[in-house]
Amino acid sequence: MPLPDKVVLITGANGGLGTAVTSAFLGAGARVAGVARKIQNSDFPHANFTAYSAELGSADAARAVAAAVIAKWQRIDALVHLVGVFAGGKSVAETDDATLEQMIEVNLRSAFYMIRAVLPEMRARGAGRILAIGSRTAVDPQPLVGAYSASKAALISLVRTVALENKDRGISANVILPGTMDTPVNRAAMPDADPTKWVEPSQVASLLVHLASDQASQISGAVIPVLGGDL
Repeated sequence: MPLPDKVVLITGANGGLGTAVTSAFLGAGARVAGVARKIQNSDFPHANFTAYSAELGSADAARAVAAAVIAKWQRIDALVHLVGVFAGGKSVAETDDATLEQMIEVNLRSAFYMIRAVLPEMRARGAGRILAIGSRTAVDPQPLVGAYSASKAALISLVRTVALENKDRGISANVILPGTMDTPVNRAAMPDADPTKWVEPSQVASLLVHLASDQASQISGAVIPVLGGDL
């Protein structure tokens, strides 16, 4: 087990990707604080799992979650931020303000709040891992997803900045850019697509576990594409 007794805070812990990631971290021996809007302990019946129901749209909510986890386990070894939302189908000229705000709110602001909430404890202890999920379109923009792509590009900048600002405190920060994920939601949304080319959530989960381990302590500021068969 590469993560014996490590305390890992996972946001979006019971989503399409989150379920695979949470299971992988539990399998690696970590103590997992799983955060989602609707989540309960029975979602992952494991002695090392604790559910935290929270909406991460505010700085206060993020600080409250971090404080609760630290109160229970005295530290946070890794933040795995999976929260995200997709919207597309319209050009930039046609994109409404509400869609833009949603992309920034969920894909960027929630990450900023959570990262900022966990950093003080990590910096004081001189160790920590920050991991986030971006998107291929952040570096390879496509038509009709402008607001989404921009929010994920901003997330990359945020994570790389965190890596630079905290490299002297034993804290690494990395972001993974998956292509289309093979999740039930995506299969339902794209019934005519070929899911054999999509990214398997278990592969992303395994990579996140490695990046959270001591074996990846020298990997920081990395932007890692995981594209499956759709190169």
